[in-house]
Amino acid sequence: MRNLKKSAFSCEPCRRRKVKCGGEQPTCNRCAARLDECVYKLNPTLSYTARLEQRVKELEAQLVAANSTSGSTGRGPSTDPYESSPSPSRSESATPDTLPLDPGYEDFVCESFKGLKVDDNGAITYHGATSFFQLPDDRRPGFRGLASSSNHATQRRERLVANAWQQRALENLSDIPEPFQYLLNVHWCWIQPMFNFIYRPAFTRDLQTLGPYYSHTLMNAVLSHSVRWGRNDPTTKKLLDDNYEGGALFGKHARSMLFDELSQGAYSIPTVQTLLLLSAQECSVGNSAQAWTYSGLAFRIIDHLGICVDGQRYPGSVKLSEEDIEIRHRVFWSCYFWDKMISLYLGRTPSLQHSSVSPPQAMFDDSSESESWSPFGMTPDGGWKYPPSPSHSVSCFMNMCQLSIIFNEILVHMYDPVRPNSQAEMQECLADQEYALRHWWEELAPHLRIDPVALPTLAPPSHIVTLNALYHTFKILLYRPMLSNRSRADDEDDIERGQAYLVECVTGATTILAIFDLFCRSFGIGQCDLSLSYSVYIASSIFLLQVQSNVEDAQAIRRLEYCVRTLTQIKRVNP
Repeated sequence: MRNLKKSAFSCEPCRRRKVKCGGEQPTCNRCAARLDECVYKLNPTLSYTARLEQRVKELEAQLVAANSTSGSTGRGPSTDPYESSPSPSRSESATPDTLPLDPGYEDFVCESFKGLKVDDNGAITYHGATSFFQLPDDRRPGFRGLASSSNHATQRRERLVANAWQQRALENLSDIPEPFQYLLNVHWCWIQPMFNFIYRPAFTRDLQTLGPYYSHTLMNAVLSHSVRWGRNDPTTKKLLDDNYEGGALFGKHARSMLFDELSQGAYSIPTVQTLLLLSAQECSVGNSAQAWTYSGLAFRIIDHLGICVDGQRYPGSVKLSEEDIEIRHRVFWSCYFWDKMISLYLGRTPSLQHSSVSPPQAMFDDSSESESWSPFGMTPDGGWKYPPSPSHSVSCFMNMCQLSIIFNEILVHMYDPVRPNSQAEMQECLADQEYALRHWWEELAPHLRIDPVALPTLAPPSHIVTLNALYHTFKILLYRPMLSNRSRADDEDDIERGQAYLVECVTGATTILAIFDLFCRSFGIGQCDLSLSYSVYIASSIFLLQVQSNVEDAQAIRRLEYCVRTLTQIKRVNP
């Protein structure tokens, strides 16, 4: 057997082809046979790296200058000053929660993923390396965007915010007949800030022009989902009963038109938004099979449309406007959040996972953050009026997304319904997510936090109430599995840990009741959504464990009875 000297590395042509390289110098045998140029890449010197970094900075400066003077290149030729050319990058300053990718992982993505493309039907999509639509290619794909400067990110935000305010002004001038306007207002107040399913500026603009971010299917889904709240208004209820089968007609139209879209393969972002709304509506009335199916279709379609990939860093051959990128990022995170919620309600495994190529947790248009919020359609007892307060909907949703990432880990590693989680896995998850939840709570802005020790007289906007209730719910779900672990009678540390977990659960459950009571006193139980209902249900499970442990615990019995009465009342709203 010949004793050949092995090379510690392969030449570039062999590495790209993923074949074994003999490492012969100066040209390996494979390259000699193929008449290829054989190049061995060595580690760059510091001076060479410095020159490359300087060149990158120069190119970025040229790109920023070019973008500031060039016209827009959105979905087509446009003279809209607020729709700028697509930036192939993401702003690091605008996405502080997104960590830089490992260089090796970036190389892997570049070799296996060609970026977004437009299919034969004109729809945006993507395909992986095993598909019918992608041939092997020795060339390095050049689709990855460059990092944008903070100045460019600021300009991008200013353009999106200016456009949003312009569209709101035009929306106020529009004349939408009743009951449609009333039901739309219900959606913008009670649903949109929490779930962020729809990007309002694009929807209201395209409603007038029948643009790509509006469809009659989506409108009917919005109206159908809002009927539950709309029927509280006598005038709206009469219009619905007299002309729209009590509101059921909207749901029928939405499902019929949705079926046509699915049959034709005409998928779009409004299709995804329609499915999310129908899923949420079916979930709220107890139709779990329909809710799960609609959500699954939505998640499949965002994958098909490439929304699960950051279109700014991986645009491929697709030219996306700043508004397109903003909407795609929002749709991904609204899907991600709803995936965790419906998995929570139904005890299923989450479908969507966050990865290094997912859209960043960033909303450049933060115009709705400072908007005034008041409980639309609600007349409190006594005739008093709820004082308008800042919505804080952007920061609330961003924090909800961060909380969802933490809860995803809890669902996967502590509540897997198919693969039983090992005790070691659960203990590791407990340690990691206990820290993550504590850090999330400590970093939560004061205007989003409800202190159970010093409750306000009136509840903040409903989505902020739900954010706080879900935090305590997730905290209970983190500790609750530990309560069923039998402690050794002679292990004092084990007993102390069990007591600490119980205290955390009882504290969280009691806090949920306090937050829920604050919500009902401010808005009424009729405005309660499924998220709050579920929080009360989880709280009741802790009080039930207390009563089972000690049937003479009067305080636990009173709290459990309160939960049972409350859930019985809520059944009229959320079956």
